[in-house]
Amino acid sequence: ERLKSDPQTIAEGFEAVTVLFADIVGFTEMSARSSPIEVVRLLNEVFSAFDKLADEHGLEKIKTIGDAYMVVGGLPVPRADHALAVADMALAMQAFMNGLQKAQPGLAIRIGIHTGPVVAGVIGTKKFSYDLWGDTVNVASRMESHGERDRVQVSDAAADALRADFVVEARGTIKVKGRGELATHWLVARKPKPSL
Repeated sequence: ERLKSDPQTIAEGFEAVTVLFADIVGFTEMSARSSPIEVVRLLNEVFSAFDKLADEHGLEKIKTIGDAYMVVGGLPVPRADHALAVADMALAMQAFMNGLQKAQPGLAIRIGIHTGPVVAGVIGTKKFSYDLWGDTVNVASRMESHGERDRVQVSDAAADALRADFVVEARGTIKVKGRGELATHWLVARKPKPSL
């Protein structure tokens, strides 16, 4: 609506958000042995389930790129628990894919998460879509691409935000293109709530 009334670039800075990238592992191999309709049907099933999870956790889906899915917590409405909500969604995505593996053996998910500042908005003049830019997006993408199947890899910043509520295991440092060595961690599970 803002673009329709004032056709200028819309962009806002957000000091702290949490970005998640997920990639379906084994999708290329599955696509090679399936019809285009079967591939689209499966992607629709997976991404529709992820969309539902994003809604349930109060997160903003940004886009899908092929078999990759991007979601963010903490915008367009800022919230203090953005990292926790994204971590909960990551674990729910894992659980969904684990259930899907019975019908689609070989399929898995690889997830990466990073917390930090971004610029978000809408640019261009056609096919408007809300998107994110900045180093935080790049690092989150690297957390996914340098991760492992069936695991959620998180950056130091994300791990710091999650430690009080989640089990986080140190992975060690990995070489990340354009960033050098980065300390990374595995998100394992939610910590049980203390009994009263």
